[in-house]
Amino acid sequence: MTITLVTIAISTVEHKAVLDTCEALKKKGLAEVIYLPVDSQGKLDLNQIEQVCQKGVSLLCVMAANNEIGNIYPIAKIASTAQTYNIPFLCDASQAVGKIPINFTEWGITYLAVSGHKFYAPQGIGALVVKRGSQLEPIIFGGGQQQSLRPGTFNLPGIVGLGEACRLRLLEMAEDESAIASQRNHLQNLLQKDIPNLVINGDISSRLAGNLHISIPGIPNSAVIARVRHQLAISRGSACSSGVEASSHVLRAMNLPEQVIESALRIGIGKFTTEAEIEQAADILASAVNKISRLLEVDCA
Repeated sequence: MTITLVTIAISTVEHKAVLDTCEALKKKGLAEVIYLPVDSQGKLDLNQIEQVCQKGVSLLCVMAANNEIGNIYPIAKIASTAQTYNIPFLCDASQAVGKIPINFTEWGITYLAVSGHKFYAPQGIGALVVKRGSQLEPIIFGGGQQQSLRPGTFNLPGIVGLGEACRLRLLEMAEDESAIASQRNHLQNLLQKDIPNLVINGDISSRLAGNLHISIPGIPNSAVIARVRHQLAISRGSACSSGVEASSHVLRAMNLPEQVIESALRIGIGKFTTEAEIEQAADILASAVNKISRLLEVDCA
């Protein structure tokens, strides 16, 4: 049996679900993987993406927004480039849908992955939007549901919840995200005031409203989390990698200094976060950092 090798181009900061899948295909000899690098702010080089597309690939995969640093990527431009060279474009929009506008048809996206719980739908429901005329081979068999692509009994409550969440986000998104961005900025300003050497990671000119990704060089993130874990829900990276001790692959792809990587903290803000909680979070974090800093100074004395 002859196996056709495909070539997949993906960014180095994709979600681990994408990176690990592509790596598994590579190990099985089913795919060649081209990694698209980012700069120190997590930005992609659009000229490089065009060069890769010009040479020809089987699939281009770039996320709409990063789940760790919050960067929003220029998906309309990337999709246009893919269209120019007739390359299928898969966009992981799990972190972006319901937070920023995504125009699937107008932008020319081929496949769009959506995760419901990221925009207040029930957990355990998602969707893959497929451009009309684009063919996919099923990997699950045993029924004719969903054009035989994903057979099995429909999760009807989840589907209804996903649809209602989409309807509500369409009505509320612009106002909600503006308010969330204002709260994020307030938290950022409070932390910068109390922690002078605070570093903001990612592209601050184009990021999700509810994302604040910081580093405090010299203060290990594990020490901060240990002190605040019963008061704040924060993480060192992706929530999906919360049980993994390895440092963030996103920050390593950005080639950040080791001190920045090892002190990184990811803070998420949502529509139900209050002003009082923002100020309380700033106090808790600043207090923890200052106490750890003093202890480290004593140890080094």
